[in-house]
Amino acid sequence: MELTITNSSKTLSVSDAIFGREFSEDLVHQVVVAYRNAGRAGTKAQKTRSEVNGTTKKSKKQKGGGARHGALTAPIFVGGGVTFAAKPRSFAQKVNRKMYRAAMAAILSELNRQGRIMVVESFDIESPKTKGLIEKLAGLEVGKRPLIVTEEATENLFLSARNLPYVQVRDVQGLDPVALVGADSVVVTTDAVKKIEEWLA
Repeated sequence: MELTITNSSKTLSVSDAIFGREFSEDLVHQVVVAYRNAGRAGTKAQKTRSEVNGTTKKSKKQKGGGARHGALTAPIFVGGGVTFAAKPRSFAQKVNRKMYRAAMAAILSELNRQGRIMVVESFDIESPKTKGLIEKLAGLEVGKRPLIVTEEATENLFLSARNLPYVQVRDVQGLDPVALVGADSVVVTTDAVKKIEEWLA
């Protein structure tokens, strides 16, 4: 398979297994959900009646005072424990390496079919200026939510994109399925394409 290089007469030969793979919606959905769940903190914590700081002494005598109650740490009282208290937990889901790589290849293939992958020779900013990055992206017509993928993203590029809320910058090592799925278009350098092929091969 050949990918055209923007603003150049050259083409880049790529693997059909990575940029021409059949799209599997179920696999991609499973991997995206697992990736997002792995980022959840899961640190919610509440106290049961045995963990609330308070005496467990019977609050009043058994008879003659209306309803019969024991400790004021019971869930029915304000300041008492929670009946089914939430505890810290992990939301992580197991995804095999083979599944993850297959999902990444499926996403890249679908982006390629939709014409949302733009290959460039190189993509770098001489100085950390947001204005310079805006001008460079305007010349490429990448939409509102572009994802820039380089082999090793430079500090200037990261700093230039920092104040643009919908522009994401990734190196190949930091590429993830959520960033790919959420991008209107993906601007990727030729060196990054080769590195992606080595990674997903």
